[in-house]
Amino acid sequence: MTSLFSKFEGLAGALGSVVAAGGRNPFAVVIEKPVSSTVGIIEGRETLLFGTNNYLGLSQSERAIKAAQAAAETCGVGTTGSRIANGTQSLHRHLERKIADFFKRRDAMVFSTGYQANLGMISALAGKDDYLILDADSHASIYDGSRLSAAQVIRFRHNSPDDLYKRLKRLDAPNSAKLIVVEGIYSMTGNVAPMAEFAAVKRETGAYLMVDEAHSFGVLGEHGRGAAEAEGVEADVDFIVGTFSKSLGTVGGYCVSDHPELELVRLNCRPYMFTASLPPEVIAATGAALEDMIAQPELRRQLMDNAAQLHAGFTKLGLNASKRVSPVIAVTLETVEQAIPMWNRLLELGVYVNLSLPPATPDSRPLLRCSVMATHTAAQIDQALAIFGQAAAECGVPLQPEAA
Repeated sequence: MTSLFSKFEGLAGALGSVVAAGGRNPFAVVIEKPVSSTVGIIEGRETLLFGTNNYLGLSQSERAIKAAQAAAETCGVGTTGSRIANGTQSLHRHLERKIADFFKRRDAMVFSTGYQANLGMISALAGKDDYLILDADSHASIYDGSRLSAAQVIRFRHNSPDDLYKRLKRLDAPNSAKLIVVEGIYSMTGNVAPMAEFAAVKRETGAYLMVDEAHSFGVLGEHGRGAAEAEGVEADVDFIVGTFSKSLGTVGGYCVSDHPELELVRLNCRPYMFTASLPPEVIAATGAALEDMIAQPELRRQLMDNAAQLHAGFTKLGLNASKRVSPVIAVTLETVEQAIPMWNRLLELGVYVNLSLPPATPDSRPLLRCSVMATHTAAQIDQALAIFGQAAAECGVPLQPEAA
């Protein structure tokens, strides 16, 4: 009899090789206790956290913690139902209004996760007679949404407005709707989308445009509304989706839009209709964290200063870091045999980052994915850079120091 698990044999072998090469499973790291937004206890040691998406450090917001406690005490710890059944409380509607107002949009939908926001919106909006035009480096949630939609999917080269335009112009489908989906900041590499150019293509071709601002919400733009705000093209974006689990430090997702039909999407969006809604304490904490973000624009400025410090440090060391300075900085190594020992050594020396291995990486080379927080101190960044230098030397990673 064929085993249900036989399909995982290749994965088991690959994981076994990774563990054997480094002595630990890099995908099962446990943060035993958060000491602060930037430090956690891992394997019994205080460890600098440079592998979270807690960009503004708001997972430890006092305002959010107090709001969560108050909501749990007054509303309980769960809703026990979906948003279209018994799972909508006044807190949910209040948060949707706050999110819509923040983005200066007509309305908002709040989902239980950011993954579900992409899954739900893409599958509900694009039908079998429509076209989805996706950046080739799109997040898994975008691809999964496209599969659930049954729409015809076309991929264009990563961050290439020219290739997007060519592919749209080739379509001879005047009776089909076309939805372009891009991301503000790409989570693996930190690349930022050329939103002004994408918006121009959208206008010329008559397509709709959706932007996933998951990693750019709270990060880019004068007010933190993301890549579209940063390039002055918010009016060209039909749907903005994102998550609360990055800059706001909680969990959940959202979509904002000026299209009045968003109310109808609620009744045709399976991940929204058939998932229990977020519990009151999470909704309350998210609203409080949003207030923190709005009240403290200096967090955004500090975040980008910290990103610049880390990026410059990697360049000085001679590591192959992302070309663009953003809160996500990927250090690319040439071989898996270099990456696994270096990741392990970094952790042993007190720095946690994310290990990304082919085929999940964009160009089939391994990455050490680092993310910066506004709450990292300059001393912590310098300490992390020193540890990177030591680990690279001990693991035989070739460096190309910046020219004097």
